[in-house]
Amino acid sequence: MTERKGTGAILLAGGRATRLGGIDKPLLEIDGRSLLQRALDAVAGCEPVVVAGPARSDVAGAVTWVRENPPFTGPAAAIVAALAALPEQPARPDAPGPAWTLVLACDLADPAAAVAALTGARAAASADLDGWCLGDRDGRAQWLTALYRTAALRRAAAALPDAGTHASVRTLVGPLRLELIAAGPATDDIDTWDDAERAGARPRPVPTALLTPTKETP
Repeated sequence: MTERKGTGAILLAGGRATRLGGIDKPLLEIDGRSLLQRALDAVAGCEPVVVAGPARSDVAGAVTWVRENPPFTGPAAAIVAALAALPEQPARPDAPGPAWTLVLACDLADPAAAVAALTGARAAASADLDGWCLGDRDGRAQWLTALYRTAALRRAAAALPDAGTHASVRTLVGPLRLELIAAGPATDDIDTWDDAERAGARPRPVPTALLTPTKETP
């Protein structure tokens, strides 16, 4: 995946999911894969991959886990915490630190489509930009479905007070030169049970062993 060379990824998986009753939303499943695993698969080839959220053991792939401090203080704070885990200098001569960083919320119904739209925009770009973000069906910028120049995102993060605690993502990325890419369905996310039904997302099935009553010992 040559288009991923020099690109890291920040996946945001630490929200409260209040409109879904507080479930662990990234573990909702579509076709047997969790939303978190689908996001990880979508950024395959990116290095490193940092997930901002509680560590989960049942995912495949090399992942660095971080949490914003304190937890639940917003996605801008989560991005700031994740950026601190991205190397600023090459880890080894053949693996330079990421010049670009994908930022994805882990509630996208089709994260692969979102990543394809963003990497395609970068490949076709000629302007000196700090990144691209996708626009939803109504043309609204989705700052958490975006590809940012890492150095520019670091500078913007450093300018936030209190490590971005309770800051809006719009405030974080406001100083950046970004291009909006109309992507429509690629930005569809899952915030409500209606969204989940449309996407075919369901809670992870409970293992049969946990549903089978145990016999009492006489």
